Amino acid sequence: MHDVPVGLSVNGRRFEAVVEPRLTLADFLREKCGLTGTHLGCEHGACGACTVLLDGQAVRACLLFAVQVDGQEITTVEGLASPDGQLSPVQAAMRDCHGLQCGFCTPGFVTSITALLRDNPQPTDAEIREGLSGNFCRCTGYQGIVNAVHKAAEARQ
Repeated sequence: MHDVPVGLSVNGRRFEAVVEPRLTLADFLREKCGLTGTHLGCEHGACGACTVLLDGQAVRACLLFAVQVDGQEITTVEGLASPDGQLSPVQAAMRDCHGLQCGFCTPGFVTSITALLRDNPQPTDAEIREGLSGNFCRCTGYQGIVNAVHKAAEARQ
């Protein structure tokens, strides 16, 4: 296989590299962009730790090759905070509601919650649990995460 040029807009900044066609989007973000907030857990799309926004839609970065998303807009957890470094409402709510413990799954949850609240600004507990069913946390009992979604939804009003 021959290397392929790839150009992505990541968090509003252009990144270009020549990569192997099999390089995953997650590895592109971590290795070529230096954005290590996208975590690799299971590497087969089940845990949600690598969730990013691709043109606004939540996707698993471990399941996509960088060449597949050439020319598209990616938002990682690093791109969710304000330009002056203030936490997004979702990030602040996760902190305030103790929606994390070890923090490994947190970037994927924050990104998934951001997409969920964009599509459903006032979700019920059942809708939150369904919307986040693709993200696994081995440390919390999930109630802090559900509470954080409600708090972030209120803050966005």
